Amino acid sequence: MQTNARRSFFNKFATMVAAVTGTRILLAQQSPQPATTPPGSQPRNNHTHDGIYYFSGTGSNDGYSRDDHIQVTDPFEKHVTRTMDALKKSVERAGCTMDSILHLEVFICLPHADIVSMPTGKARFDAHKAQYDALNKIYGTYFSPGKAPSRACMAVEWIPGDSLIEIVGSALVVSPPAAG
Repeated sequence: MQTNARRSFFNKFATMVAAVTGTRILLAQQSPQPATTPPGSQPRNNHTHDGIYYFSGTGSNDGYSRDDHIQVTDPFEKHVTRTMDALKKSVERAGCTMDSILHLEVFICLPHADIVSMPTGKARFDAHKAQYDALNKIYGTYFSPGKAPSRACMAVEWIPGDSLIEIVGSALVVSPPAAG
């Protein structure tokens, strides 16, 4: 079923329920907003509010052209380094520093590819643990000593965009960018 068809169905269903129960629709359909940034640049959900920069969906292919994308079969360490580089560029564009990051949520996953067998049982745990250890080794190099933010790290089944890592978080704006 097409996305617009599902939305249309949901809107008609919600309208019918509202008419039957005499209540107004609580979830009004919003039309999709046109992309204002080119693909591969800063994700559109990033924003600053009350001096805090909120960013979402930073992965290993963000900020890179299609020709320079890496695949899930590339080494995990390459995914981490490229993601952290993209994160650094994103926070600096918003007037933040890596040391002004307040909190991060890091999602990691094992590669899903026909040429890579998916481990099970203890081997799966060990594979996630190896990724976690590799993440920590690289992650720590991006912050001044004692300045790493609070962090949660979760292993998930899949991450979009051929990435094995995605980071979401917030940072304190220390030098707001010039309005332009």
